[in-house]
Amino acid sequence: MRKVILITFILSTFQAVAQNTPQQTNAGQKLIEGLQNPGNFSIGGYAQIDYNEVDGATPGNLDVHRLVLLFAYKFNNKVSFLTEIEYEHVNEVFVEQAYLKYRLGNNASILAGLMLVPMGIINEYHEPTTFYGVERPSTDTYIVPSTWREMGIGIFGRLDAASLKYQAYLFNGFISYENGFGTLRGIDGLRKGRQKGMTAMANTPNFSTKLDYYGVRGLRVGIAGYFGETQTDDTTIENTTVHVTMLGTDARYKSHNLELRGQYIYTKLSNTANYNLLMVTDLGSEMYGFYTEVAYNINLGNNEKITPFIRFEKYNTHAKTEGTLVKNKRYDRSEYTFGLNYKVAEGAAFKIDYQIVDNAETGSNVKNQFNAGIGIWF
Repeated sequence: MRKVILITFILSTFQAVAQNTPQQTNAGQKLIEGLQNPGNFSIGGYAQIDYNEVDGATPGNLDVHRLVLLFAYKFNNKVSFLTEIEYEHVNEVFVEQAYLKYRLGNNASILAGLMLVPMGIINEYHEPTTFYGVERPSTDTYIVPSTWREMGIGIFGRLDAASLKYQAYLFNGFISYENGFGTLRGIDGLRKGRQKGMTAMANTPNFSTKLDYYGVRGLRVGIAGYFGETQTDDTTIENTTVHVTMLGTDARYKSHNLELRGQYIYTKLSNTANYNLLMVTDLGSEMYGFYTEVAYNINLGNNEKITPFIRFEKYNTHAKTEGTLVKNKRYDRSEYTFGLNYKVAEGAAFKIDYQIVDNAETGSNVKNQFNAGIGIWF
């Protein structure tokens, strides 16, 4: 059934005809590509401030969810550097990106350092004004999992004749065993295994690649893959690692004021039965997530616009299990999110939405949620 949904989505999207879609860049790429001359330095940033209120729960929560500062420097016409410093919830500090870019030619560059793994839409384009809704889609939290960045090296570029953007990298993998404990579990899959460049271990390299096609008017389609082993700080203990295969496809379409967006991510994990027995945990052997979204822009003049949207997503971190582990139906989740974005300037928006949340377990009594907030990107 999931394959039918995926194929239908791709075929229907390819039938679209609209204006040319620009070659989209995220905040970091935009900043580093904007450097004109050697010695140039540039600064940018984005912020997300949220209010979340679960039905029946008071008070709600106010949070400076993230504040990110970006810095880029151009050494010469071939070499440049980008870094992102992120503050989460006011008191947590992370380096989200820190990589050196070496330009091989007009359409190819080598990147090395702490970089985003190209999978889905949000992991690369996660600035708050680039997506609708206060919070990122849950598929990009539990399945991808965003913001997913690791240490690596690889090549990035475009083949304009074929209308393709390509990326291929070697990264360190997820950490699955550290300091005597397993890190992976059923409720959020691989999320706790992100190493984020923090004294990351790399027993074996993992391969990541993505192709983005932009040759059809109004349409951009991406196909991505990620393959490798999780990492362990004690290679003498058997079954502390699992093999990861992650495949994804995504599409964005724009026609005048109408916007459509969707993605599908599938993950296969092997050796989970042995891993679960050793770690006394409940990691699933297959996970998937998808969403479809419709938005319509109402222009108000002076670069202001109101955009109502609706998004449906379904994600399951226990799509399949191995051995004696029984699938937990609470991990088979779905959400409807609908709301409004009010863009008051380029790079500034007020947001409001309501999420209807459910799972496959009978009588689970999952609570819906109201969200409001602001998004900024400069």
